Amino acid sequence: MTDEIKRNLPRDVFMHLLAIVTLYWSAISFVTLLWQFINYYFPDALNRYYSQLAFSGLMRFAVASLIIVFPVFILVSRYLNKIYARESAVRESKIRKWLIYFTLFVASLVIIGDLITVINFFLGGEITVRFVLKALSVLLVAGLVFGYYLDDVRREKPAKTGKYFVWATSALVLIAVVSAFFVVGSPQTARLMQFDQQKISDLQNIQYQVVNYWQKKETLPNSLSDLNDPISSFMVPNDPQTNQPYEYNIKDKNNLSFELCANFNKEGNDQYGQYGEARPLAVPAKGQQDNWQHSAGRVCFERTIDKQLYPPFSKTK
Repeated sequence: MTDEIKRNLPRDVFMHLLAIVTLYWSAISFVTLLWQFINYYFPDALNRYYSQLAFSGLMRFAVASLIIVFPVFILVSRYLNKIYARESAVRESKIRKWLIYFTLFVASLVIIGDLITVINFFLGGEITVRFVLKALSVLLVAGLVFGYYLDDVRREKPAKTGKYFVWATSALVLIAVVSAFFVVGSPQTARLMQFDQQKISDLQNIQYQVVNYWQKKETLPNSLSDLNDPISSFMVPNDPQTNQPYEYNIKDKNNLSFELCANFNKEGNDQYGQYGEARPLAVPAKGQQDNWQHSAGRVCFERTIDKQLYPPFSKTK
């Protein structure tokens, strides 16, 4: 038996390390996913510029990790249990116990740090629903990991209830992953949202160029092609989805009013302020918000340049 264990030592090290790494990765991904649910349903009013694109990106990465990494963890754990049944000495190996006790150590630090943070925020009067839910999610995951491995390391054989624990955690992960698709949408929806984000970015850039054109020449451009400048290497972008030019209309040349139009796939509710500007380059038309909020379909953003904020360059010298 000794020779067999020595011969299989590289296998045992590899499998135990793989199990622990995939456990950590799955736990972090699950907590990340829970936090994004909390961010979505309980947005922070103080974090106005938390990007919807960044939010959905974190959620998609967490989902992708759970879809790949968590099943690997389950399969590796099952394979190790089969090895334990054949070679009981492997279950008592030092590499396994070192990794389990290290996991218990990390889980303990997470739980202690989580409780300290909760008390600290409570004493500071900053307890909010979103904070409490995030703290509970960390405590839940760390507590489950700690409790399971503390019980497992004390046993000579795997507990018979272990399979029920696996089924329960698998069900939780599955529910979280499926729910995420209702929040971030399908891959096709994500692609359409990226098109809309790029269109807004293009319109913001074009608006800046229109204001810059007025400051240089004291008039609005007659068309978007007037903004093309080979010296500065600026070329007016087209709609990335259709490759057609964006719509530009002069509403009142004397009052420096114009509008920029584009066709959008989805409603941009600006929930996290991703379209806002710290200082607008042009004043929105009456009744419009000072951002790039839009509905689905053709939307026009009417702007009026403020001559006092953006006087011609000839008058600033």
